[in-house]
Amino acid sequence: MTASNRGATSLRTRRRDENPMQAFNALPAPVRSWLSQAALPWSAASCRKILRQARARGESLDDVLARLDRAQQKTLARDRYARCGIIAKNHSFNQQDRNT
Repeated sequence: MTASNRGATSLRTRRRDENPMQAFNALPAPVRSWLSQAALPWSAASCRKILRQARARGESLDDVLARLDRAQQKTLARDRYARCGIIAKNHSFNQQDRNT
């Protein structure tokens, strides 16, 4: 693990060719809100991929947010630092929080 602004994670990082702020601003507001509350440093590109797959299946925005929650929990389960308790495992953005 190296010191960076990504926090404590054992997951490998990926380089992106796009402007991260433009990609972030292009996401729907609820997805941007979810990203700001996420336990892990998600990229806008990763969220956009999940959003496009869900929309292709005809899922609603609430379904997309639930899918993002599941993806985050699955990723946290793979992260050895999260399993050690460094990152809170229950950091999901639940339905009640989305409505406030």
